[in-house]
Amino acid sequence: MQFFVYDPNWDPNTPAAPPTPAMMEEMGKFIGEAMQAGKIVTTGALPSTGTRLKLSDGKFTVTDGPFIELKELTAGFAVIQADSLEEAIEWCKRFRQIVGDGESEIVPLYGPSDFGHG
Repeated sequence: MQFFVYDPNWDPNTPAAPPTPAMMEEMGKFIGEAMQAGKIVTTGALPSTGTRLKLSDGKFTVTDGPFIELKELTAGFAVIQADSLEEAIEWCKRFRQIVGDGESEIVPLYGPSDFGHG
């Protein structure tokens, strides 16, 4: 089962303090362990802009962002592989202990295997 994890309260207008060398080292160890355990599918960040594709009455419209919905999600994210929500919570607790106070939202992510493929 895969989970999409992100910080729902991230504010792009409030710059975060740069990570300390100690935090970077601890995060590197954590990411290495999670990758070796097969728990990290991908990580990344969403920019505040995007492109929207719409099909209506057989015609496509392409609109450039930013879109408020995407702006609200602008932040780093991870897709993790876990056997259960409880396991995903435990991995997220470890991450949050490294980066400090804040909130992580954990959302089940459905993919091809949920529809009998892969």
